[in-house]
Amino acid sequence: MKKVYLVLTLIIISLSSCLPTKKTNYFQGDPTTKGEMYKLNNEPYRLQVNDVLSIQIKSENPELVALFSASKTQGTVSSKGDGLYFDGYTINTHGNIRIPYIGELNVLGYTEREVREKIESELTNFIKNPESIFVTVKLSGIKFVVTGEVGSPGTLNLLQSQVTIIEAIANAGEISQFGNRKNVTVLRKTINGVERFTIDMTDIAVFDDEQFFVQPNDVIYVEALSRKAWGFGTTGLQTFTTIASVFAVLVSTILLVRTI
Repeated sequence: MKKVYLVLTLIIISLSSCLPTKKTNYFQGDPTTKGEMYKLNNEPYRLQVNDVLSIQIKSENPELVALFSASKTQGTVSSKGDGLYFDGYTINTHGNIRIPYIGELNVLGYTEREVREKIESELTNFIKNPESIFVTVKLSGIKFVVTGEVGSPGTLNLLQSQVTIIEAIANAGEISQFGNRKNVTVLRKTINGVERFTIDMTDIAVFDDEQFFVQPNDVIYVEALSRKAWGFGTTGLQTFTTIASVFAVLVSTILLVRTI
């Protein structure tokens, strides 16, 4: 009878340790009502220290174009954006970039569009036909860190103008079976210091979250579920095997002690 109780206890523990789908499935909850959609918070990013800009200029003035043309190495930019690291315009600790003709230009806190307009305005002092100038200003990709319970933690640099939290996690190899999807932490450096945000990836309202879009230099951390810290499996079979193994060791130890 004691053996029956023991087996039943092991089975109950195993079943209780299984991960429910509410903890593993993304974007749960009722969809938006008919006629309503989530409004993505897509405010323009404002530049910070150490951001790298790609600045291209098209003009009838060949000398001006040559000064702003990227070097040959930029034609072989790797997926990590190495080319722009050397050939782009890095914002220094004073919030300035140094560019031809203009010299030091403060861009800290500006958007890409505002920087473009500022460059166009400054170049009118040197160019006879300012209307012939076409300026393009872009961030050299979005660089961020994903760490914790993901498939491939590390630093990523996606060469695109926008990156969502979904894309960031997907490019880091997805959240592992031990990752807590309900408590994804985003650490973001701002002018006032480092801010911390928490995102619930299991809630469909994530699309309406203010932190839905990743910003340069964000750190995304996926914490482990508590049962991993305790060493339990994520399925009933894994947990049953673990508990049975521990139990077998205990029984063997007791029998060994009794025979001594």
